[in-house]
Amino acid sequence: MDADPPKIDTTVAHPARIWNYWLGGKDHYPVDRQVGDETTRVYPEIVELARHQRAFLGRAVRFMAGEIGIRQFLDIGAGLPTVDNTHEVAQRVDPSCRIVYVDNDPLVLAHAQALLTSTPEGRTDYIDADLRDPDRILAEAARTLDFTRPIAITMLGILIFIQDDEEVRSIIRRLVGALPSGSHVAITHTTNAVHGERTDDAVRVWNEGGSVPMVVRSPETILSFLDGLELLDPGLVSLTRWRPEATPFGPPPEVDEFCAVARKP
Repeated sequence: MDADPPKIDTTVAHPARIWNYWLGGKDHYPVDRQVGDETTRVYPEIVELARHQRAFLGRAVRFMAGEIGIRQFLDIGAGLPTVDNTHEVAQRVDPSCRIVYVDNDPLVLAHAQALLTSTPEGRTDYIDADLRDPDRILAEAARTLDFTRPIAITMLGILIFIQDDEEVRSIIRRLVGALPSGSHVAITHTTNAVHGERTDDAVRVWNEGGSVPMVVRSPETILSFLDGLELLDPGLVSLTRWRPEATPFGPPPEVDEFCAVARKP
């Protein structure tokens, strides 16, 4: 890892820091809080949505490690470390799990050491790379992961920042094409299928103040990104509807962030 400290631009809002703010973290700056607060005023549910996405990560990783038996994870768009990072969830199931994190935010890089805390039996690594460069991601991940054995790729809250649908499909095809049979892919993506114009307004506020514009897609388009893969039950659903943990009150209301887990045949 480069010895020079990463250059962090505190004058422009960044998705990872805004998300950290919504999750109650401490790694954000006034410009991030401003965009976060403006978005929350238009769409108060965004804070709960962020927490539901974090909860989905935990459920999906536990499912893939515990029920499927996957021992390798490639977390693209890792974001800032918080409670129950991918390696913590996976290595509680099996301490030998290996995890590679990928992100391109300098502040995430600055906190990479926190992500690199592994069990003695397992291993974690961090790649400073952009999702738009899948070849680099795959090449560097191969230092830690064995591409002859199943790997789970997670891309949560990151596909929204690629404007072109075909570019998303191309990236996923390249990543999945390098994986062996039995590998899995978990994604989340913003839609407006639940709250309609209110979600559109929140995205407009984000795009006006955030450093990286995002795009809302229909469930049908999101589902098309997983063509050729076997969609696991319950399919593409709101975060709160994917294998929810039982509570006396049932699952919370649906949110405009949909998710899915799929298997490579």
